[in-house]
Amino acid sequence: MRTYRGANSPGDQAVDPQGILGREQLDWLKRELARSRAVWKVIAADMPIGMVVLDTTEGTRNVEAVAQGDPGAPLGRELQIAELLRFIKHRRITGTVWLTADVHHTSVQHYQPARAAFDDFEPFWEFVSGPLNAGAFPAVELDATFGPERVWVKAPSASNVSPAGGHQFFGEVDIDGDSGELTVRLREQDGSVLFTKTLHPGRVGQ
Repeated sequence: MRTYRGANSPGDQAVDPQGILGREQLDWLKRELARSRAVWKVIAADMPIGMVVLDTTEGTRNVEAVAQGDPGAPLGRELQIAELLRFIKHRRITGTVWLTADVHHTSVQHYQPARAAFDDFEPFWEFVSGPLNAGAFPAVELDATFGPERVWVKAPSASNVSPAGGHQFFGEVDIDGDSGELTVRLREQDGSVLFTKTLHPGRVGQ
């Protein structure tokens, strides 16, 4: 989501060929997801899908991640995510889980078409954590385009809190070899567990 994307912009364009993934990478991802016979298809992404992460370095309200704050139909970088989610649904690809980062806190989002402006997808989970040893930041607003619900979050109330002040997190994923269950644990830097979620293979929406 950094190597192939187009330049940051307000994210309100109705056509965005480069998008957040780039056409070549998006086509590769769709192809490999369709070919995979794995129980779980873990999509490790640099940035979250439904969180409004802004780039204000030049005094403008440009989008740094995917969501741009308009809760309506997909625009800008959201267009490629909509294309990917639609593809996953229509090809009946199961077991997709998103692991993302970038926002300097930890949270869990569940994406549900019944809540979304764009509803041509199956429900899925997104787990956010990291980075370690960096300033921590408050939770950001959610964009309703893909219907995210923030199930859990831990974040400071102030911006750029020093690592010495805590709010340093990482995630751990275990897959049980017998049951196929996938368990995500979000942890403090000292290893203490903050949040646990177990997903069951073959269950849409969990």
